[in-house]
Formats: sequence, structure tokens, C-alpha cells
Amino acid sequence: MLKPQVHQPQSIKPLFPLSNPFLHGNYGHAFLPVPSTSSLFKGSPKLRIGSVPRNTIKAIATSTEKSIKVKAVVTVKPTVGSFLSNISLDRGLDDLGDLFGKSLLLELVSAELDPKTGLDKSTIQDYARKIGADGDGNMQYESEFEVPSGFGEIGAILVENEHHKEMYLKDIVLDGLPNGPVNVTCNSWLHSKHDNKQKRVFFTNKYLPSQTPDGLKRYRAEELTILRGNGQGERKTYDRIYDYDVYNDLGDPDKKPELARPVLGGKQNPYPRRCRTGRPRCDTDQFSEKREGNFYVPRDEAFSEVKQLTFSAKTVYSVLHALVPSLETAFVDPDLGFPYFSAIDALFNEGVNLPPLKQEGFWNTLLPRLVKAIEDTGDNILLFETPETMDRDKFFWFRDEEFSRQTLAGLNPYSIRLITEWPLKSTLDPEIYGPPESAITTELIEKEIGGMISVEEAIKQKKLFILDYHDLFLPYVEKVRQLKSTTLYGSRTIFFLTPAGTLRPIAIELTRPPMNGKPQWKQVFLPSWHSTECWLWKLAKAHVLAHDAGYHQLVSHWLRTHCCTEPYVIATNRQLSVMHPIYRLLDPHFRYTMEINGLARQALVNADGIIESSFSPGKYSMEFSSVAYDKQWRFDHEALPKDLISRGLAVEDPSAPHGLKLTIEDYPFANDGLDLWDAIKQWVTDYVNHYYPDKSLVESDEELQAWWTEIRTVGHGDKKHEPWWPVLKTPKDLIEIITTIVWVTSGHHAAVNFGQYIYGGYFPNRPTTARCNIATEDPSDEQWKFFLEKPENALLNTFPSQIQATKVMAILDVLSTHSPDEEYLGKEIEPAWREDPVINAAFEKFRGKLMELEGIIDARNADPKLRNRNGAGMVPYELLKPFSEPGVTGKGVPYSISI
Repeated sequence: MLKPQVHQPQSIKPLFPLSNPFLHGNYGHAFLPVPSTSSLFKGSPKLRIGSVPRNTIKAIATSTEKSIKVKAVVTVKPTVGSFLSNISLDRGLDDLGDLFGKSLLLELVSAELDPKTGLDKSTIQDYARKIGADGDGNMQYESEFEVPSGFGEIGAILVENEHHKEMYLKDIVLDGLPNGPVNVTCNSWLHSKHDNKQKRVFFTNKYLPSQTPDGLKRYRAEELTILRGNGQGERKTYDRIYDYDVYNDLGDPDKKPELARPVLGGKQNPYPRRCRTGRPRCDTDQFSEKREGNFYVPRDEAFSEVKQLTFSAKTVYSVLHALVPSLETAFVDPDLGFPYFSAIDALFNEGVNLPPLKQEGFWNTLLPRLVKAIEDTGDNILLFETPETMDRDKFFWFRDEEFSRQTLAGLNPYSIRLITEWPLKSTLDPEIYGPPESAITTELIEKEIGGMISVEEAIKQKKLFILDYHDLFLPYVEKVRQLKSTTLYGSRTIFFLTPAGTLRPIAIELTRPPMNGKPQWKQVFLPSWHSTECWLWKLAKAHVLAHDAGYHQLVSHWLRTHCCTEPYVIATNRQLSVMHPIYRLLDPHFRYTMEINGLARQALVNADGIIESSFSPGKYSMEFSSVAYDKQWRFDHEALPKDLISRGLAVEDPSAPHGLKLTIEDYPFANDGLDLWDAIKQWVTDYVNHYYPDKSLVESDEELQAWWTEIRTVGHGDKKHEPWWPVLKTPKDLIEIITTIVWVTSGHHAAVNFGQYIYGGYFPNRPTTARCNIATEDPSDEQWKFFLEKPENALLNTFPSQIQATKVMAILDVLSTHSPDEEYLGKEIEPAWREDPVINAAFEKFRGKLMELEGIIDARNADPKLRNRNGAGMVPYELLKPFSEPGVTGKGVPYSISI
């Protein structure tokens, strides 16, 4: 390996402060002072170091020669900003700089200290001149250096951007060295020296802390210090500081008192932490932060400026900030429902008229999949694509079999649980919520399963399962019912495992707690051939589906992937140097997550945002997710095997595949997920064991231990005293922890995200909220008469309103879309992994496993014996198929939570 040292400065010339390097493939960059003579780092700023592993001999200028000539070629990607600023004065000045060869100042830094003085050697400088574009349209700059004998290994390259605008630096190639070229992958923002005088440094190696050359130790520590910041001041767009804060910016009490929301994070409302922004506090609530201005993410994390990477962010932003307001204008009555089912179908064949925009062609350019212009009228029409589920079977959503199947192979496969105790009983305070006993009795269950088996025997044989949204939702029923045009229940849904290996729903219980002077109300609904009971069953299913949709979005999706991952991203950047091998392993799995989370806080999970206005439980949605975090979330259960065991869907069995015996053998999510889990774990095992051959290295790794401690005690500090946190002492511990994090950011997220439009695009399949009480709850004579005469209308009135449905459909379409530049798990090797033969071989083995999994999933979907994934009109289960083409495909597992 290269062993870069650092030139020791005698005086410090401040380098420009970074406008925040882009972490996408961030392999070797740092803030550094300009090294000139002596005096090591007196008063110098804190620094961030990065590196790329390379053949250790290549960067050496051997002492047998008097000097050698080294050429550096710097590749810069064009950015959105560079095109938008073509006519500016700064643009003209930058062009002149290019013309006169004053674009970039490069300095080579020796990896060795001067053996006589113990100080850094002098750097070698040259300006890089613009030489044209490469085949991909990237601009290239070139400089030449005369490297004297005895200079030693080139351990780093200092770079100063002479332009007035930031640049996106792709890589630097050093050519002319005795053992071949050295390619330093940067993939980082390089800010202008006019914004910050500090220079950037790009390093060439990675090291465990204990193996870091002495010349790099100070840089390594100082760089992490600046990334942590001092916890003060408002963060600016160009900052690259990672710090923690509570979720105190979801509400907007200064705008309207009714938009006030509780702070999430702390003893009262436990929650993971987000990235600190430091904005001023609200005038009307000292605990909440103003929402005006910058929803800061460190510049390393932002991805909306690179020309090649604008698809996801721009589209999501535009749907939230342009399309949704236009829809709200298009629908005059926000409470208007769909009068007929044919009106729902019209969304796919006639569309919704949108108001005209001043910017002609905006919709078509930005959202070509969703919005189609009618040329002869010039109108803007929001025309939804038909989801694959509806395209294959228009009545798929109506069938009980599909309702059951989707608990195992649908959008939320994380809620179904085995019933292990009978009778069912609530744990809530009966003084507040009424009698805890369920109305689902033994007699009802045995009747529904035809007397073929007793309840006691069914539980013993693991035949009864439940979707249990009773205790979580019941405390919010009274609050939600005070909101306009919505309702809520606590619910339980019981399923029976048939001999064919499929689930059959056999009972739904809806419960209302005591409220408004009325006692607790509960009722059990059963499948029936009689018209009245049949329609009541459909209404009860609509309520359960609304509960499942809300839980999926707020817990299975937002909380367990997006929200819980943000502390991992923050801790990794605060505690692991970019030179750390574990940083390099985790980095691809964190790309863009903080950016997409920032967008979510702006318009998805905020007060009166998409979630609150369209999902159960309304304005209490985020508070509800806090309760779920408090009562249900455990890091160890985020590992797929532990999750399945905790829900009774698997038991440990050393003789079974994956060491688990599934309770339901045909469980598509678990079948595919465990194969993916094992592939990930083997890759992580190979990687970790390579860098930690001695188990003592894990416990003695200061950065690694600080990283894990900070995740537990700060990022997830509200649960820091829980006994279930894994210890981190051995490589085996580290493998389990990292595999869990990687699974959450890749497989888990893919399973709950990329099927959203397929399963939710036709919203009767997954209504996101229920607007009316079920017909049997204290009905008036008039209400009961209406139900008996117009049961279809009763169902339509229960479904979301037109504005709720179309807003959700639009956002689900975008969130389900793979961008053209999606980076799929295991498809392309990271530059930081390629140079080590052992890691390269391990990755190729990993890639091979994923390609093999593609074929395995295809074979499972073609097997008629697997009834939960194969049948007439049935959408095959492909959500954990590793690779995909762009668009809404219902397959593909990206590295990270990038949308």
C-alpha cells in the first residue's frame, strides 16, 4: 500500500473552505492548509482526509533518478450551475482563467517526512490548464511536475479551484511514475477559492487508525473534528458539518397555531436524531425550529447539482412543490370523493386537467411519465399510468385471496405475525380504553375454519396469523375523529394458513374506545355470502387497509429505513475517517439518504404535508411513528433473520437453508430476502475479515468503537440503555452490525418502496385513509338506509377524496421510479474496492451471487406450486430482484435509500 505522509508547513497559508464535497464516491479528499516550510499545524483548521487504495509502488519517484516528469490530468464533470451561469460576469472571468491556464492549482505532497528534520518536505506546484473534453463531455485539465529524486511516495494532491464557481471533481490521474499511472478517484465538490481560501487534499490510501503513518495521524484526527462542528450557528449550504438534532422542524406554529407539532426526540417522544441545521427558533414555540430557509444537508450529501444525477431529486421536488399545489387548485372541493368506480378508472384513461403554467412545456419536460399534453387544446393533463396489478387483473383488489397474499408478497410484508397466545387481549389501560378482551372468540374462529381443527390445535400447529393494529392505533381514535373528514379504529385481522400454503382472512375486529359519553364499541366482521355481511366485510377491509397503508408508510418505510439510517450516516462521517476501510464499505449505502430525508421534511412528513393530509392517522402521523419507535424498534431485530423470528415467521434450524425454518414456506419476501441477506453477509464477512485478521483489532479500533458508541448513545440516544444493543468486540460482531445496516439501506428499503405504485397506484387496493365510520357503528336510520340502498357509495365515501387519492398516486409513482443512473447493489464495484485483489475477488463473488439470485427469483415466480407468487393475473414478486432498468419496474435493489 501507499504510505502517504504529509508535508510539514513552516507557515500556514489558509486553503479555501470546501463548499462541501460530494460524498458520492468520496474517495480521498480533505481540507488542508498550504504547506510551505516548518511549524506543523499551528493554528491550522481541522481537516478531512480521503484516499483511494492503489498499488503501493506506483506513486514512488525512485531515488535512482535525478528527477522524473509527472503529468496530472484532472477530470471535471459539468454541473447544472455551470450551464445556468454561462452569461454571468464570473463565467467570463472563469473562461479567461481557463484561457491563461489559471484554472486549478495542484500541489504534490510527499508521503515521507524529511529524515533530517522530521518535518514535511516541500510540495511541488503547478497550474492545471484546460485541454478540452473527454468522450463523455467532461472537461479535462492538465499540469506537469518535475519530481526530484528523494521526494518519495506521492501521498496526496492539494487542489485549489481558481474559478468563481464550484466544480465537481471526478478524478485525478498521475502519469509518468516508474510503475505506471495512479488514478485518484475524487467524485467531490471543489469549491472556489473566492468562497474559501482553504485548499482541498486528495489522498491515496486507507488505513485502520492504528496503522496510519505518523504523518497522517494529525490530519486524520483534525479532519474528523471539523466534520463534527461545534454545535453552534446556522448551517449554510456550503458547510460540511455533521451534527445531531431532534425533529423540531416538522411543525410551523408561526404560520398557523394548528400547524404546531410536538418535538420528536427525547424522553416524551423518543425518536432517532436528524442532521442539525441550527435555524432560529419559532417565535411562538421556543422548542421548535423555523422552517424558512435552508433544509441543510452537508454538501457531501447533496446530489441535486450534478448534471448526471438530477433525475430523482428534481422530480421528487417538483411533484411536491409544483404538481401537488396544482392538483389542489384543480379540485375545488377538497372533500369531494369519487362518485363511481368509473371515475377512478378515468384517472388512467382520461386524466385530470391541470391549470396552465407560465412556463410552457414544464410538465412534459419534468414529468413525462405522468403528465401528457393534449396538443390540439394545449391543456395540461395529469394522466396516470395503469399499475401492473390492475393491468393484469382489473378486479385484483376485490379478492380476499389477494388481500391475504399481499401480507406476504406485497408492499408491507413486515406486519404479519404468528398468533402464539389465545384469547387475544389488549395491553392498554382498561380504565381509559375499555375492556381489553377481543370480541374474536374461539367459537367464531372454529366456525370460520369449518370445524376442521380447534383453535388450540391451530395455534399449536402455527396456523393462525394476525395483522394487529389495535393497541397502536386505539389511543389515537378519539383525536383523529376530531379532525375533519376522517375516522379511525383499532383493528385486528385474523388469517388461517390453508393446506395449500396460502392465507385466508377469517375475521376482522374494529374497536372504538369510550368517547363522547359512549362506551367502548367493537364488532367482528366475517366473510359472508349474504349481501349485507359481504358489503360490511368489504368496508371493514377498507379500514384495515388504511391502517396497513399508514403503518407501512410511517413505520415500515419512513421510520425503519429513512429515519433510522440518518444517525448511521452522521456517525459514520463524524467518527470514521474516509481512510477507514469500514467507511469505504458503508459509504455507497448512505448516498443521497440525507438529501431525500431533507426533502421529506419539507413536504412529505411535515405538518399538513402529503402524509398528514392523506394517510391515517392524519396530523398525528409522526407522533404515531414515535410511539412505534418507542414500543417496537430494536436494532437487533432490523436484521432480517431476527425480524422473522421475532414475528414468529421463522425459527432457528441449523439444518435448514439460512439456518432458519420458515413458518410459512411460501413467503416470497422472506424466501428472496434471506437469499439476499446471505449474499450481503458473505460479502461483508469477506471484507471485514480481510481488514481485521486479528479479532483484537476490532476492540482496539478507536474510530470504530467511537462510531458504534455514538450510534447507540446519541443517534439513537433515546434507546441507549436498552439491553438488546449488540456489543462490538470481535469481527463477528462487526459483521452482524454492518450486515444489518446494509440490509436496511438496500433490501429492506427496496422491499417497501419500489412496489408503491404497483400496489398503491390503484388506491382501492390500498386506501391511505378512511373517511367514514363503518355503517354498523351507532348508525341513524337514515345512514343505515343509505348503506342498504347504496352499499357501493358507502365504500366510495370511505375511500380517500379525489385530491387525497391523486396527490398520493403522483408521489407514489415518483417514489417507485428508478432513475436512469440508479446504482444497484453489487452491479458496479466501487473504486475503493477494486485495487485490493482480495476485496476485488470478494466483490466479484458477491456480484455472482446476486446474478444467480436473479435466476432463482425468476424460477420461483414460474413455479405453479408457489401460489403466493404464481397464478392467473398475479403480479410476480420481484421487489428483491437485484437489478432493474429505469422506471417503475417493481424490481431492483439500489445500494442506498436514494428516493
